[in-house]
Amino acid sequence: MLVPGMIFTILFAYVPMTGIVLAFQSFVPGQGLFGSDWVGFDNFSYLFNLPGIYQVIYNTVFIAVMKIIAGLIVPITAALLLNEMRIRFLKRTVQTLIYLPHFLSWVILGGILIDVLSIDGGIVNRFIEWLGFKSVFFLGSNQWFPFTLVATDVWKDFGFSTIIYMAAITAIDPTTYEAAHIDGAGRWRQTLRITLPGLAPTIVLLSVLSLGSILNAGFEQVFILYSPSVYSSGDIIDTMLYRLAFMDAQYSVATAVGLFKSFIGLFLISTSYWLAYRFANYRIF
Repeated sequence: MLVPGMIFTILFAYVPMTGIVLAFQSFVPGQGLFGSDWVGFDNFSYLFNLPGIYQVIYNTVFIAVMKIIAGLIVPITAALLLNEMRIRFLKRTVQTLIYLPHFLSWVILGGILIDVLSIDGGIVNRFIEWLGFKSVFFLGSNQWFPFTLVATDVWKDFGFSTIIYMAAITAIDPTTYEAAHIDGAGRWRQTLRITLPGLAPTIVLLSVLSLGSILNAGFEQVFILYSPSVYSSGDIIDTMLYRLAFMDAQYSVATAVGLFKSFIGLFLISTSYWLAYRFANYRIF
């Protein structure tokens, strides 16, 4: 049963690693993978002298960290609110509705969001104008674009995370709630003293594991929603890599970008799993 998965992993995860040599070459497609001139670390020097490279790194980390923080707060809040709902039909309906966007690709959601957030007739800006405020250029303003990315990413995926926290809540011993009720604790006090401490191990585990994705700010989402007008606030490592490789044909520099990101990612993932073991007793094996 493992053989198909192993073959797939070898073909698409390990065989392509031979392309790492491009990061140390002045690659010319006509000369082949091993026929191009070797340049050592020149591509990395060129990379860190690119205009705007440090802004791109900052954008990546800022957007990713904001997504991680919001991706913890919103699902936890939603799970706590759903846990307090006593009408089962309404509770399941809400769960289904908030979980639905998780199944849609960013290609579909991107088209919807471009229409909804449009400054020219978008339903969100119509509502803002109806309230008496000026319309907001969500997808074309450097001030608003990073926060638009965070908000739309959380809206898409918080329903999935809510299920994890709901499952953790169901694992809490119900007799503790009964004892607290007898002692006079209301629902708010029970949430603070029982539910949140019961969720703490899950919160710590997911928080720590999310550190490994701090350089993954969401290529598909950014690529679909951004434009040259918001490069200064929305351009991330993955989108810069895409432009270098497929628009400028700088394959060696693009490979150097990917290799640099992979090394940092390896360090972050290793650190996150160590912290998960240290604080949440989580082990891979």
